[in-house]
Amino acid sequence: MSLQEIPAGPLRQGYTTGACATACTRAALLSLIRQETVSEVEITLPLGEKVTFSISSCSFDGEQATCTTVKDAGDDPDVTNGATIGVTVSFNDTLEVKFFRGEGVGIVTLPGLAIGVGEPAINPVPRKMMTDVALFLTHLYKLNKGVNIAVFVVDGVNIAKKTLNSRIGILDGISILGTTGIVRPFSASAYIASITQGIDVALANNCREIVINSGGRSENILRKRFDHLPEFAFIQYGNWIGETLEKIRSVPLEKVTMGIMLGKAAKLAQGELDTHSGKSSWDKLFIHGLAKECGYSDEQCAPILELNMARRLTEIFPFTEQEPFFRKLAEYCYAVCKPLIPAVDLQILLIDANDTILRF
Repeated sequence: MSLQEIPAGPLRQGYTTGACATACTRAALLSLIRQETVSEVEITLPLGEKVTFSISSCSFDGEQATCTTVKDAGDDPDVTNGATIGVTVSFNDTLEVKFFRGEGVGIVTLPGLAIGVGEPAINPVPRKMMTDVALFLTHLYKLNKGVNIAVFVVDGVNIAKKTLNSRIGILDGISILGTTGIVRPFSASAYIASITQGIDVALANNCREIVINSGGRSENILRKRFDHLPEFAFIQYGNWIGETLEKIRSVPLEKVTMGIMLGKAAKLAQGELDTHSGKSSWDKLFIHGLAKECGYSDEQCAPILELNMARRLTEIFPFTEQEPFFRKLAEYCYAVCKPLIPAVDLQILLIDANDTILRF
């Protein structure tokens, strides 16, 4: 998952894969029951909002019907934006609503998620939305039948490669997600949910040590150092350090190693737990004062105030484990984080632009 800058101006909201699948379920069931093509449907989202979806394709016969829609994520840089979400429905004699995994929808292979191992990766809220639609229509048309719902995503296997799904044991496709049905542009909720799920999966697989890091680059470096740990032990916190530590505090982890790039470390050291550039910036005067604490002269510290990026601190102080400045920076980061996870053994690793790691 990558972090992008938020564009200026008003942003358009979109709809989740779960909302799209629900629209397709309604359309396909209406098509099967009426034996006619359906071109648009209205569904009710979990918070009560009614939304109309265009149906991009509809086919049916006497046994089943299939409908698709194209996901519109609004102005959110969602990897599933523009994806074709589809559902095939048929009836069964059990009176139950049953879910099946179509092409491009992942399968759950690790415990710790809200959906059991072996199940299609369709989250609880989308399941409820689709179930409600199926039960409403079978009741409305007085059908003494259950409904089979197979969800599919065109090219979902390749789309999933751009996500962290495999990290949490969701393989061979994407997840059908959504708690409100609405995608809010540049919302932190999806990223924070992936952090929470990742930690839950690690715990469910008897992992009591994790390595948290800001993203793909720092993780690749850290995985070489911690090659005794499985892939699911590595959690990317992005900019949401506070939310990550809050989750850690609530679960029985024993050891946490935090790998952090210098730019984020400079913010964290001053107490900023959200390191997004739109929410916080590094305080040169604070870092200058930190260097003075180490005993450096005014002449040695003055260049700090001229730096445009915190990662350039390595131009002033040698990036070594013996260097007092970086030792002090790590101490401050530790002092901010440790009270938030008092029962956990915490280690801070600083990482520079050349991918060098300092351990404190």
